[in-house]
Amino acid sequence: MKLFPKSLSKSLSNSSSGSSSEPSAKPLFSNSELYNLLWPLVVEQLLNVLVGMVDVVMVASLGEAAVSGVSLVDSLNQLLIQFLAALTTGGTVVCSQFIGMKCMKEARQSAGQLILITLGGALAIVLLCLIGGRHLLAGIFGQVEDAVMNSARLYLMITSLSFPFLALYNSGAALFRAMGNSRISMKVSLLMNGLNIVGNAICIYGLKMNVAGVAIPTLISRMVAALLILWLLQKPQNDIRVSHISELKPQPGLIRKILYIGVPSGIESSMFQMGKLTLQSLVSTLGTASIAGYAVAFNLVTFLYLPGNAMGLGMTTVVGRCVGASEPEQAKRYAWKLIFINYAFLAVLAPVLGIGRGLWITLYNLSGESARIASGLVLSHCIAMIIWPLAFLLPYALRAANDVKFTTFIAIFSMWVFRVSLAYLFVKYMHRSILYIWYAMYIDWIFRMIVFLWRFRGYADRIRRFRA
Repeated sequence: MKLFPKSLSKSLSNSSSGSSSEPSAKPLFSNSELYNLLWPLVVEQLLNVLVGMVDVVMVASLGEAAVSGVSLVDSLNQLLIQFLAALTTGGTVVCSQFIGMKCMKEARQSAGQLILITLGGALAIVLLCLIGGRHLLAGIFGQVEDAVMNSARLYLMITSLSFPFLALYNSGAALFRAMGNSRISMKVSLLMNGLNIVGNAICIYGLKMNVAGVAIPTLISRMVAALLILWLLQKPQNDIRVSHISELKPQPGLIRKILYIGVPSGIESSMFQMGKLTLQSLVSTLGTASIAGYAVAFNLVTFLYLPGNAMGLGMTTVVGRCVGASEPEQAKRYAWKLIFINYAFLAVLAPVLGIGRGLWITLYNLSGESARIASGLVLSHCIAMIIWPLAFLLPYALRAANDVKFTTFIAIFSMWVFRVSLAYLFVKYMHRSILYIWYAMYIDWIFRMIVFLWRFRGYADRIRRFRA
């Protein structure tokens, strides 16, 4: 697929003649620029995880049925949210590549198209949840206790209303990251998550609102974040800005470029979350103790993912700009640098979580059986994280170089053949413990790591062919 219009051919040929054959010796990102881009992303990811953890802790005071209901819906919400987030990945890559080419007009036009695409997708999801939410939950999770299902239905109905606002916030945050300014999204995220936590405390402990006390603050905080980041995006000093409603007028060429990356990434993310939902459905057959223990363990180990998620977001911007500037060797070098930074974070986080898991689990007020299940899951996960960066960060670098179809195919294949199929084989047919669900996941990670390392060997040549 031809990713750039003919009107850009002259500027691309000029930039390529100066940089493609003789790559610039000057790094596109200094260490201080990388630091300024990455540390706000890490903080933002940490805030998201902490709010999720606080939500579960607060809901835990309402009983295990509430914890289980919120956990089930959060799994479904993540499926929908990850699809929207993947669309913003397409916008970030396209904008970053245009910035690397010094084509600022096209970068600004892409910003409006990104907002248009994500908002349209979010509105469609809201309709799906409001009209068919009851059947959706029943179809995915089957027969669960009535108290768990009632909590899940209420939580889904309220949180689905926040998706359009979350889509607007994610789009604005992605555009600021493409400009190399991740502090803005961090500050807005700080406000959003702060409002969420305070609202939870007021609604749950003060107003005694049960599960609705977690959902309503989520809706309000995302509304505030969306309005604020759109206002900030209009500032004239921004390289990329959206200042008028006319900039949302559809431009098919730019929409195709964003969707070329965003749709496969969205399919990959959706299949990934569907696989997790399928496993959640398997867990739901094992009883309330297993559901609660699994939910708490997953909530805790999310801390291990946060530096990697931040590195992935940063890699989309950094590598995308290197690709646009015809600097394949720099793209490869920065990809490895961010992976090594992730390992440095894990060297601290994994031992802290694994050794202190008993203390962290007590925060959730679980029963003895649920706590035992959570402890075993957390320990195994801390050990297995040595595989994760190579399995999940290399695809960010590949997608930033427009290598999206291969990464999507491998991710979907690995998820369903290894993670899901083996989990059902181990638990449903071989009657193994819930821990074997995560053993199947680790096998999935190993396969991804091997394949993506092989694919990455020809990374620089693939970038050169793309720019040619």
